[in-house]
Amino acid sequence: MNWELIYSHAVQWVKEAGENIRLSFDKTLNIQTKSNRNDLVTNIDKETEQFFIDKIRAVYPEHKIMGEEGLGDQLENLDGIVWLIDPIDGTMNFVHQQRNFAISLGVYENGVGKIGLVYDVVHDELYHAIKGHGAFLNDKKIPALHNREVKDSIIALNATWVMENRSIDHHLLIPLARDARGTRSYGSAALELVYIAAGRMDAYISLRLSPWDVAGGAVIVEELGGIVTNLRGEKLDYLSKDSLLVARPGLHQTILHDYLKDGKW
Repeated sequence: MNWELIYSHAVQWVKEAGENIRLSFDKTLNIQTKSNRNDLVTNIDKETEQFFIDKIRAVYPEHKIMGEEGLGDQLENLDGIVWLIDPIDGTMNFVHQQRNFAISLGVYENGVGKIGLVYDVVHDELYHAIKGHGAFLNDKKIPALHNREVKDSIIALNATWVMENRSIDHHLLIPLARDARGTRSYGSAALELVYIAAGRMDAYISLRLSPWDVAGGAVIVEELGGIVTNLRGEKLDYLSKDSLLVARPGLHQTILHDYLKDGKW
């Protein structure tokens, strides 16, 4: 398989899609809701996903596509080559702020991540990796990740989840938030993953994410030695929603065993 060629096409298409999104900023959006009033989708989300589908179908008709807006294939397995696409990760930010969102794209072969791209459209920052060939921010190689103690770490998590009181054990996140140097929440899983890759943050916890939220960033983080699992320490299931723990090596084990191990996730 010529992964360099697939990668080259993916980079070209992501940059083109990003330019189209930037050109949409002065236009009136058609905004709709999905599962609830805070789960937004716009015409630009749908148009961007269709853009990728058209490009992929034209060049790689044998490849499968899983996209957030459901315009691709309905998959029961990850056999073969699958593109996992979130055309705009952080749609609420896109609608309200016109920043803090990203295009996320992962290319997987038989369930193994081979290519990861996350494009911060507004800042023109492309995080990208081919498995086994290093990870980059634009043209600059990103150094490998190393351990950091919780007390020295910036951890991304949603404060609402820390305060919730449901059957799963949100209260276990309170000591972690207290012991960390600081917490952040950007509203885009794709960006929060690559911020760990770039050393801007050290860990990220989420309770409910879909495969396309994570697929691109996971390839980049793992290429640098970071660890990507669910909150039970298990490999992610890229066919369903799951919890997420992404962190530097060492720090991941500390969070998992010292803070989360007794939780029902």
